[in-house]
Amino acid sequence: MLIDKLDKTIIDLYCNYLKCAGMLSGLSSVSESPYINSRVAENAFCLVTGAENLSRSDCSADAKLGTVGIGIKTFLANNNNTMQKVAEFNRDASMLRNKDMETIVNIVSDLRNERILCTMRIYGLKTMIYHCVVREPNLIKICESPMDLINISNIRDIKSNSNGSVIYFEDGENEYSFNLSKNTLFKRFDTTKALLSISVEILNEPYEMLSRLLTYDVESKSKIKHNKYESVILPLFSDRGERNVPKKSGLNQWNAAGRPRNKNEIYISIPAWIHKSFPNFFPGRDVSFRLLLPNGNELSAKLCQSGSKALMTNPNMALGKWLLREVMNLKENELLTYEKLLIIGIDSVEVYKENQEVYKIDFRPIGSYDKFLKDNKK
Repeated sequence: MLIDKLDKTIIDLYCNYLKCAGMLSGLSSVSESPYINSRVAENAFCLVTGAENLSRSDCSADAKLGTVGIGIKTFLANNNNTMQKVAEFNRDASMLRNKDMETIVNIVSDLRNERILCTMRIYGLKTMIYHCVVREPNLIKICESPMDLINISNIRDIKSNSNGSVIYFEDGENEYSFNLSKNTLFKRFDTTKALLSISVEILNEPYEMLSRLLTYDVESKSKIKHNKYESVILPLFSDRGERNVPKKSGLNQWNAAGRPRNKNEIYISIPAWIHKSFPNFFPGRDVSFRLLLPNGNELSAKLCQSGSKALMTNPNMALGKWLLREVMNLKENELLTYEKLLIIGIDSVEVYKENQEVYKIDFRPIGSYDKFLKDNKK
């Protein structure tokens, strides 16, 4: 797996951070099992390993370390063979309505697989794993397992509970269940074998301990630098008419009439209101800047067209090769549609400004642009 390949000093520090967090469980829990909030587990892992934290991206991985995508989970051990949530499909509920059990299982499995594969394409990942922080009385265990695609051709033993609200199935490698009312997919995790075990003595008086600690003037010597960059969110769709991806412009610019065009020729539209609300965010028209991609590569980019309404790259086909071919996995002459974006679960990109010459781009889940528009349009 992954944790056993890390340097011992990193592993020891990680164990110490989790132990400290577990000792403070009494701040919010009375259980004998340490309480580790999911964000705490993600942040601790990324802090000590140097992994990129992807938890805000709403993708199938919470962190990226090299070419490994990591789904970080924390849960109670119970019988060491529990079902845990691995995906939600609230936005896809209409696709499942009034369908028979087999159809629902196939649709959910297809959606789950596509989102894992899309995450791998976006971030240049070769493998995906689950990293589980499992809690027992006075103990934290670290367990890891592959984040497998669901083997759709081998799905079997489809059945439901007594009231039909949960569908159970397996694929020869893993057991799953799908909660119809919550549109949530669960997977069974075997946590009997631990890669690491951390003994935790939960503090009886955590508030008193923290109060004593904070009476001292402690100078922070942290070597970790947290950068917060200004950012804007750009839609990958248009709201002219019904919400759609235009067939002859934007991400389908290659399909426009007129001159012959390269099949990878596209641009990302920048709504005029963004220039008004964030007048100094982007450089001027035709001024080149570096655009860092989620997979670690970079492109040369600039704003083009009247009103600087188009984010393009030089060469122009580089943007389409990355976004259409590598991320969306579309064939040449295949139109990108809003339905495709819904299946993948993304409909916008967030562009971060490091400085006037360097920008970063990443994908954002359905609804991100709508919220950004509501919060920021002047």
